[in-house]
Amino acid sequence: MTVEIDRSAKTAVLIGATGLVGSYCLKYLIQHKAYNQIITIARKSMIPKNPKHRHIQVNFEQLEKIYAQFNGDDLYICLGTTIRDAGSKKKFIKVDFTYNLTFAKMASQKGFNQILLVSSVGANADSLFFYNKIKGYLEDEIKKLPFWATHLFQPSVLLGKRPTQRFGEQAAGKIGNVLDRISGGLLTKYKPVEAEVVAKAMIHAAQQLNPGLHIYPSHALQKLSDAYYRSKDLRK
Repeated sequence: MTVEIDRSAKTAVLIGATGLVGSYCLKYLIQHKAYNQIITIARKSMIPKNPKHRHIQVNFEQLEKIYAQFNGDDLYICLGTTIRDAGSKKKFIKVDFTYNLTFAKMASQKGFNQILLVSSVGANADSLFFYNKIKGYLEDEIKKLPFWATHLFQPSVLLGKRPTQRFGEQAAGKIGNVLDRISGGLLTKYKPVEAEVVAKAMIHAAQQLNPGLHIYPSHALQKLSDAYYRSKDLRK
């Protein structure tokens, strides 16, 4: 049985706040009483609409410039792209592996307690699929870092409204639901999941007095998300 952390003055640092999961994370982190400050870090500008929110704009090739400002308790990493959007495998690795690992190492050096990473179903450094292989490499490297708690979330296809809809993800989402039904639940871990569910699951997991490594497969995220609403730290 996990015990919820009784603390109301944490600082969350959020990477990828403009993305699908990250935007929901920002919304619900602001609402959560456990946090009195949410710091977002991005390459683009962002105008905070809440006094708890502070934004830092930086070139990700020059992250050393914000090292002194990089302070917090929980690091949420929701940064990710696709090979198509990145433009090449090399650029994909830069975003999904290099940048994310750099943020994780900085947080470890600065004494953050927890890291919460959006990874992917099928993440495995030995995978035959390039995307899953890189996600696996990142997970393996982050597991080596001495955080009090490491949380790895492995959602399947993410559902939700994007600025630009990705046809491939829409098709995969429909196929995933069909496969889940006809397999009798044997392929449940590949069932699509709402981005909002992932965000709530992450925030709830971060409030548990549960150190060590935790890996959350896609089909387990709904239960965590549902528990989010029972959290005593939610703002009423």
